[in-house]
Amino acid sequence: VISQFPPPQIAVDNGFGGVYGHQKADWLVDVVQQYFHDNDDLQQYEVEDFIAQLMDQEFDTVVDDGSLPQVSGSLLQLFGQYQQGALQQLRHAVDALSQKTGQRAKVTAPPAESEQESDAEAQTMECDSSGPSGSRTQAPPPPPPQDEEDGWTVVRRGK
Repeated sequence: VISQFPPPQIAVDNGFGGVYGHQKADWLVDVVQQYFHDNDDLQQYEVEDFIAQLMDQEFDTVVDDGSLPQVSGSLLQLFGQYQQGALQQLRHAVDALSQKTGQRAKVTAPPAESEQESDAEAQTMECDSSGPSGSRTQAPPPPPPQDEEDGWTVVRRGK
């Protein structure tokens, strides 16, 4: 179930895990499996929190697409079947999940807000920088950075 969980796949596809993203995704599966074996009577919110923490630490990704409750519930259900020895049901559920994985579409993350703002500012600046005669007007240069008493340099955003 965790290997079919979209957020790690999206994170790996978009390089959020760094050069070792694929290894981190494989590691994530092992760590979640070990978490279930090491903890008795897990609650869904505990599994959600654990996976969310791993995604944040390893992929710098916050999962807010509503999939955490779904995958956590599925993991709890499958692990319960495993503990009860209901291997036939477990095998059927895993096969059903494997078929869904084959149908997964390529999904990419939208650009971060800062990238969207930069793009919007660049487009705005391109539009504003040329007047009706086609000449460009120069904006005044930004003020130089100011050194504060404690050694920090204050950087202000240009307008």
